[in-house]
Amino acid sequence: MSIRSTTIELKKRIQGVSKGGGDKAIEKQKAGGKLTARERIVALLDPNSFHEYDMFVKHVGTDFDMDKKELPGDGVITGTGTIYGYPICIYAQDFTVAGGSLGNMHAKKITKIMDHAMRLKVPLIGINDSGGARIQEGVNSLAGYGEIFYRNTRASGVIPQITVILGPCAGGAVYSPALTDFVFVVENISKMFITGPAVIKTVLGEEISMEELGGARVHAEKTGNAHFFAESEMECFEQVKRLTSFIPWNNTKKAEPFVKKSPKTRQYKIQNVFPTNKKQPYDVRDIIRAVCDDSDFLEVMELFAQNIVIGFARLNGETVGFVANQPLVLAGVLDVDSSDKAARFIRYCDAFNIPLVTLVDLPGYLPGVDQEHAGVIRHGAKVLYAYSEATIPKITVITRKAYGGGYIAMCSNHLKADFVFAWPTAEIAVMGPEGAANIIFRKEIQEADDPEKFRQQKVKEYIKKFANPYVAAAYGYIDAVIEPDETRKFLIHALEISTNKSVEVPERKHGIPPF
Repeated sequence: MSIRSTTIELKKRIQGVSKGGGDKAIEKQKAGGKLTARERIVALLDPNSFHEYDMFVKHVGTDFDMDKKELPGDGVITGTGTIYGYPICIYAQDFTVAGGSLGNMHAKKITKIMDHAMRLKVPLIGINDSGGARIQEGVNSLAGYGEIFYRNTRASGVIPQITVILGPCAGGAVYSPALTDFVFVVENISKMFITGPAVIKTVLGEEISMEELGGARVHAEKTGNAHFFAESEMECFEQVKRLTSFIPWNNTKKAEPFVKKSPKTRQYKIQNVFPTNKKQPYDVRDIIRAVCDDSDFLEVMELFAQNIVIGFARLNGETVGFVANQPLVLAGVLDVDSSDKAARFIRYCDAFNIPLVTLVDLPGYLPGVDQEHAGVIRHGAKVLYAYSEATIPKITVITRKAYGGGYIAMCSNHLKADFVFAWPTAEIAVMGPEGAANIIFRKEIQEADDPEKFRQQKVKEYIKKFANPYVAAAYGYIDAVIEPDETRKFLIHALEISTNKSVEVPERKHGIPPF
C-alpha cells in the first residue's frame, strides 16, 4: 500500500475512535449539560498542544458477549499537552463509551500515563466521568483500581496530582481522587459516593437523592473532599489553569516566578480592613490581598471549614502559601475540620517548596463536647505536626489574638517558624483577659463588695500586663513588633533571605502523623 492510502486508512481509524460511543451517546452526554471527554481536554489545554496516545487500545473482555463489542479507546483518552506553556500529562474518562466504565485496558491506559508523569516529573490531571468498575471484566477491573491507587500514593509529594470530577465517581473509584492533591467539582454535574442512593435505601431504608448524597456542594461545603467548586465546566477549567500557574511541576522545582506587582492598595488597605474595635470581626482575605502581589489570592477549599483560610498568592513574584485564621467565622478558632484543612495544605506547600505565611488571630481551639468526642485532640495535633515537620521558609504574623494552644499551633517560634512578627495590636497570652481574670481572681471577685466592678478592674490589669506583644517579645518569641503597613516589606525581606534555608532532619524512614 502507498503512503497516501495508509494515511487515508489511519485518518479513517482516528475519525472512528474520535467519535467515542457514537452520535447518540454524544447527544445524550450533551443533553445532560456535559462536554465530551475530548472537548474537555481541548478546553483545558493550550490550543493544539494535546498529543493523544494509545488511541487504538482495545478492551480484552470476553465474557457476557463482550468479545462482540467495540469500545473505542476503551473509554478513556490519555496524552500530554501544555497549560500556559507548562507540560502536563492528562487522562479523561469517556462516558459515551460503556459509561466510562473501568476495565483492564482502560486502567492500563491510565496507569501508563501516570507512569509517564512520574518519569517526566510533570503534573498529572485526571478527568473522572465513569459509572465505575466494568462488571463484565470482574476482578481485572478491581485490579485496575488498585494499580491506580498505588501510583497515586507513590506520586504523592513528587508531582502535583489534580482530579476533575465531571460526572459520576462511585464505589472504589472515589479513592483515586481522594489520594490526589486537589479535587475540582461542578454543580449538578459532579457526583461522588461510596454507595449510591439505591443501596442506602435497601440497607438502611433511607431515601436521598444523588445530589444530596454526594453532589458538588456537599463535597465542597460538608465533607471537605473537594477543594474547588464551580458553576460550570468552563469555570472549572479556568480554576484548574489558575492553580497550575501557582504550583511547581514537581518536588525538585520551585513555582515559576511572575512579574512583580504591587497590591491594589486603593481597594485593599490594611488600615481600612483591620478594625480598631478588638471585638469586631474582619475578613482576613482582605488582609492577604492588601499584602500580596496584585491583590491576587487563590483561595483553596473556600466553602469548607471557613474559620480558617488557605490558598496561594505571590510576594515579589514568588508563590507563597497563606494560612490564616478567619475572624468572620467562629472568631477564627481551630476545630476538627479547620485543623485537617490547614494541616494538609501545610504539608502540600512543604512537599512542593512553597514558602508559608501564617496570619494569626484566634482565641484558641473550639470548646465543646462535640469537638472533644469528634477527636479535636488528634485533629488539632495534625497542625502541630505539619508545621513542625515543614522545612520550607515559615513566616508568621500575629495580628490580634494568639491565645493558649492556638498561639503555639499557628506556626509559633516554638514550632520553628523562621520569623515571627507581631502587630502592636497583638495579644499573646494563655487565654483571653476575661477568662484569665475570672480564674486568677475567682476568690477575690466572690468576696468583693462589688464583684463585677472588681472583676472589670482585674481584667484591665491583665490586659495591661499580658494582652500585648511585648511580653512575648521580651522573651525573644517575637522577632519584631511591626507596624501593619510594614507587613509586606517584612514578609518579602524574610522570604528573600530564607531562599537558601537548610534544615537538618533526623534519619528515619518516615514520621507517623496523627492521621
